[in-house]
Amino acid sequence: MRRNEEQIAIYSRKSKFTGKGESIGNQVELCKEYVRNMFGEEYVDSCVVFEDEGFSGGNLQRPDFKRMMEDIYSGKVNCVIVKDLSRFGRNYTDAGHYMDDVFVRYQIRFIALNNGVDTATNNMNAATR
Repeated sequence: MRRNEEQIAIYSRKSKFTGKGESIGNQVELCKEYVRNMFGEEYVDSCVVFEDEGFSGGNLQRPDFKRMMEDIYSGKVNCVIVKDLSRFGRNYTDAGHYMDDVFVRYQIRFIALNNGVDTATNNMNAATR
């Protein structure tokens, strides 16, 4: 892998399966479309998708969230894309810990599409409103 090449994780979450609304599949497809447009088609196929359906965003003890974090700690992922901040976590204090401490320490790019957040561009305006 080339230096500075993105290793992208897409994270999606929904508190409960209802068969309507913002499904896990819709979240993933939105993120893949972003990857396709911003990074290129070859990155779409190499994205690692993490999905936690049926888990509250107020609790970070979610199976795929924990698996994604392990991939970050082991250097397998250097970019995380979510539909919006609420999919990452409802408790913004806990979520902020990951963005301010863990993601900075491990140099993880974090993108929240609907919030206009991209740490590579230092665009955190929506996150601080």
